[in-house]
Amino acid sequence: MTVNHLLGPLFTDLYELTMAAGYFNRRLLDAATFSLFVRNYPPGRKYFVAAGLQDALEELESLRFSRDELAFLRETGLFSSDFLSFLQKFRFTGSIFAMSEGSIFFANEPILEVTAPLIEAQIVETFLLNTVGFQTMIASKAARCVHVAAGRPLIDFSLRRTQGHDAGMKVARSTYLAGFAGTSNVLAGREYGIPISGTMAHSFVHAFSSEVEAFAAFAETFPDSSVFLIDTYDTIAGAREAVKVALEMKKEGHALLGVRLDSGDMVRLSREVHELFAAAGLSEVKIFASSGFDEFKIKKVVEAGAHIDAFGVGTNIGVSADAPFIDIVYKMVRYGQRDVRKLSPGKVTLAGEKQVFRDCDKNGIYRSDTIGLRNDTLVDHLPLLEPVMRKGRLTRPHPSLAAIRDQFARNFEALADSFKSLNTAAIYPVGISPRLKRLQVDL
Repeated sequence: MTVNHLLGPLFTDLYELTMAAGYFNRRLLDAATFSLFVRNYPPGRKYFVAAGLQDALEELESLRFSRDELAFLRETGLFSSDFLSFLQKFRFTGSIFAMSEGSIFFANEPILEVTAPLIEAQIVETFLLNTVGFQTMIASKAARCVHVAAGRPLIDFSLRRTQGHDAGMKVARSTYLAGFAGTSNVLAGREYGIPISGTMAHSFVHAFSSEVEAFAAFAETFPDSSVFLIDTYDTIAGAREAVKVALEMKKEGHALLGVRLDSGDMVRLSREVHELFAAAGLSEVKIFASSGFDEFKIKKVVEAGAHIDAFGVGTNIGVSADAPFIDIVYKMVRYGQRDVRKLSPGKVTLAGEKQVFRDCDKNGIYRSDTIGLRNDTLVDHLPLLEPVMRKGRLTRPHPSLAAIRDQFARNFEALADSFKSLNTAAIYPVGISPRLKRLQVDL
């Protein structure tokens, strides 16, 4: 099951509509192509994970101005009656070439290109940047966490700190797409089919007269899926109480799934807690850790030898704390029969409708990418942009989230570890095809 609460065409910046009105007034109605790409890497990043395409396509396919929306625009006094009459019949009739969700891509490579009548292509700019940009940002950070966790499951714990309910839903989807094992977000579990996971809060322990009573009560309620939070007062003392309850559970034919650490020296405490359970014949009890984790903290505790089986990753993933935005842009590259480009210092764009070609070695490992013209042919290179919408309609059904997740895993495996490192200086090679270069010179 998927969810996308449609927003409507007013989810845009005012200047998209004022430009559209200017185009209408001058009858600039030919087709335009816009390229959506990320200019630069945030500090320490060397790749991106494409996400958000499904939400984008679903919105575009249903995009219409309602009577109330047109009435609001009329009340602003900015727009002519002729233009508002034109918007009554507005719908997106364009075509989109895009990388599939879960694709690995790099700076300056188009993630998608929109070709549509100029007014349509202009009005959807803000929505596309917002939707694709946010979800790509989160999926890219999640992939970094997955890599350094080295096979340990990660759970999205970010819902209480994400910036709004929609962000909470998209974070759950984007992290799962990029390899997280589940989410604490129950609604995301229902809507997206993501496994849901959770333990208990300190308030649960406070509600009882002792930790052992709290653990016993939780075990009685969830005899085969309990995870005890053991750091409310003293982590090692809490672990000893958890051992007592776990042994009672074992006598009754049940098993404690795990315990969670939420504070303190994670390396030392995780080792000591594991030793306590192992000494009691309960070495199968998992140790979960939460509290401020991201790729940097996960890497640090894993390399220091922490005995942690899984991580809850919260605030830092939900707001992409170290890189809370990406420099994603949407630039016109063709209007009518003219290819166009921007020449502003530091913001030069590549004219023309484009394709991204990937070269892989005999084992399928990525070697380099080439940005070329849409109709270029590069022998033994894989084209990454595919037609996903024509005349405002999907060209094929959406893949399932499980299929996207599997595709991401295959794509990520094909990216060399030198580009996944958190502190590498390696930059993935991206070139420009001879025909695309020639077009820029000709212009």
